[in-house]
Amino acid sequence: MIALGAFFVATLAAVAVATDGGPSKVAAGGETASEIAVTLTEFAIQPATITVPEDGSLSITNGGSQTHNLEIIDQDKKTRDIEGGGKTELDLNGLAAGTYQVLCAIPGHADSGMTATLVVGGSGSAGEADGETATAAGGSEHEGHDMTAADAEKMDADMAEGVQAYLDEAENYAAGDVERGAQLLAPEVLADGTKRFELTAAITDWDVGDGKMVKAWTYNGVVPGPMIKVDPGDRVEIVLQNDLPISTDIHMHGIDVPNDMDGVAPITQKPIKAGDSFTYAFTAGADPQLGMYHAHHHGHVAIVNGLFAPMQVGEVELPRGRTISDVEVPEDLVLTRQYEMVLNDAGVIGLTLNGKSFPYTEPLTAKQGDWILVNYYNEGLQGHPMHIHRQPHLVVAKDGFALEEPYRADTLWIGPGERYSVLIKAEVPGVWAWHCHILNHAENDQGLFGMVTTMIVE
Repeated sequence: MIALGAFFVATLAAVAVATDGGPSKVAAGGETASEIAVTLTEFAIQPATITVPEDGSLSITNGGSQTHNLEIIDQDKKTRDIEGGGKTELDLNGLAAGTYQVLCAIPGHADSGMTATLVVGGSGSAGEADGETATAAGGSEHEGHDMTAADAEKMDADMAEGVQAYLDEAENYAAGDVERGAQLLAPEVLADGTKRFELTAAITDWDVGDGKMVKAWTYNGVVPGPMIKVDPGDRVEIVLQNDLPISTDIHMHGIDVPNDMDGVAPITQKPIKAGDSFTYAFTAGADPQLGMYHAHHHGHVAIVNGLFAPMQVGEVELPRGRTISDVEVPEDLVLTRQYEMVLNDAGVIGLTLNGKSFPYTEPLTAKQGDWILVNYYNEGLQGHPMHIHRQPHLVVAKDGFALEEPYRADTLWIGPGERYSVLIKAEVPGVWAWHCHILNHAENDQGLFGMVTTMIVE
């Protein structure tokens, strides 16, 4: 492993949030009412300290665009998931006077700043208590000017510790000791040449990193599911065994199939009931395609929790012999590797690359001069600007369709459902950061996390 070079310098910025979650309700006689307003946003809980009388309640509004919830740690009190603009209440009846920690339990959201303190037995106030500053939308408790030397030292130490854990995990990847998704699934080839792929959909314990196990929705026990790749004109069968507790289906997003194989229950087929199986049979089209297979039925739950995987017909067309910006693509280009990177930001998986969160994401290693094709797939709920440091990043195809005018971009916006194919030339040795450039998807006060990895050029 080469030494850690200019790794990742990020500005620790915070935007102070001035809102106080709305006015308190005042009862007759001037006493504060027992229902306290709380607002959830990306990524903060306002107020940072919630003070409520005993046997009171919280009126919780989701003022953001993503789904959020509110959970009182270790107290078995939690709201439903609240969609953007939604509202609900959380009854605190029976909760003893004292101080509790609350958070949004959507994976990645607490790490991004959605934590707060609940004080039960106070006078009831929706404003900030004892002069505390509300957690900033960017996920930092510091505005900068009030940070102590001890704060700064701890943040540096946390950052260094996370990077070291990442480098240690890189050795585990190199040794093949990490369970990975998006690996090629070998088919059974039938007598008539049909390629048959066997899949089982189930809820599985999945390690998003450092032994943090979640109940993921998986194909064949991994996140992302195994990659299915066939040639144009192949006869294909995909046999799905449904071991989920609910009905499901498979939609081959971006792949041409007949209507009755489109996998949109109950429009094109009956739902595949729990315990049942279904066989998707079709002939792959004549042209190359790059897509994803995932559940469509109950997809708002199944997909974000891990039930997704890459799928490809043929090969992505490459701009051999062309010059893109100042980068010459050889006429006789030979790829060293094709790498699939599936993005997610929700469900039990949370802010992840290929089902793992930094510092447990996989680095992409290469020798200087190597050419690598990276296919990005976004299976999350929002767009992600993926940014790689220093190496040429040539966009050659969108949703599997070759671009007439490929272009160079160091930051590429990938919306939900989109696929982009990029050529990366391993040009400059070093350990180079590679991350989502929505900063609170990649860093918090404890250091790097979530949608971060590196390209290591030796």
